[in-house]
Amino acid sequence: MTHRPAVVIGVGHPYRRDDAIGPTVASEIAQLHLPGVRIVISDGEPVSLLAAWEDTGLAIVVDAVRHEPPCPGRIHRLTATHLAGDVSAASSHGFGVPYALLLSRALNRQPSHLVMVGIEAADTGAGSGLSEAVAAAVPASVAAVRAELDSHLR
Repeated sequence: MTHRPAVVIGVGHPYRRDDAIGPTVASEIAQLHLPGVRIVISDGEPVSLLAAWEDTGLAIVVDAVRHEPPCPGRIHRLTATHLAGDVSAASSHGFGVPYALLLSRALNRQPSHLVMVGIEAADTGAGSGLSEAVAAAVPASVAAVRAELDSHLR
């Protein structure tokens, strides 16, 4: 069975503490050298997300998220259905993934399948380095992304 390629998009900024979780997890996946998997680091700007996931069979977006009540390091799996219609949902970025998804649908540039792996952030203030709780979630976040990829690439 032939699959369209997959992309893992790590969204975040390395100098906003836990906001760096997306690029951190994407970099860990890159070290696995998985065939058919492209890695993109993004600041979350909607047009750059569209470019990153266009013509892919699977887009996995990894990003820091906010949730109430907060539980830093908790991992959420969100699909396009969860994200659709609420441009304020999930991402710690202004418009972010939900808005990009709406825009991609309007322009008919959406991936065949989109999953967001969101990791709850503790601190997105200025500075480098993940908080202890979010750093501890890196292995499980990598495993969650890998499970999505394995399911798609079978």
